[in-house]
Amino acid sequence: MFNFIKKKGNFDSVLAPVSGTCIDISDVNDGVFSQKILGDGFAIKPDSNIICAPCSGELSMMFVTGHAFGIKTKSGLEILVHIGIDTINLKGGGFKILKNKNSQIDAGEPIIEIKREEMADKGYDLVTIVIITSQIDVGFVKYNLNQHVSKGEHIIQFEKGN
Repeated sequence: MFNFIKKKGNFDSVLAPVSGTCIDISDVNDGVFSQKILGDGFAIKPDSNIICAPCSGELSMMFVTGHAFGIKTKSGLEILVHIGIDTINLKGGGFKILKNKNSQIDAGEPIIEIKREEMADKGYDLVTIVIITSQIDVGFVKYNLNQHVSKGEHIIQFEKGN
């Protein structure tokens, strides 16, 4: 998943995996994410319980706790979706895995169901972070930051590669 070989290619876009307020990854309240140690991306403060695939591809990684999953697209792009800050400490409580590792998935397809209200009541920040973990040789633009977005809205659009 954390392949640091630079990829070239024509990437489409990365969509909002859940409805809510979209923020830049640098505004996430966790240094690992906000300092882009794992890669660049965005985050959404969710207002619904279903976390969907932000792009099509293979579900290449699924944490047994359900708090994170990875997707590898046909063009080789690797995306990590991480649900919440320190939610690994729940040891799977509050997460229902809807798709199995190695499944072929379409953008917008439900992957994880969360018990958002229950987890928030326990004090967990449920910001859902979407990270491009593969290094790429094309630039991208982020849209809809600091706005409410609906699941499936375009957030990252890649420039055309060679």
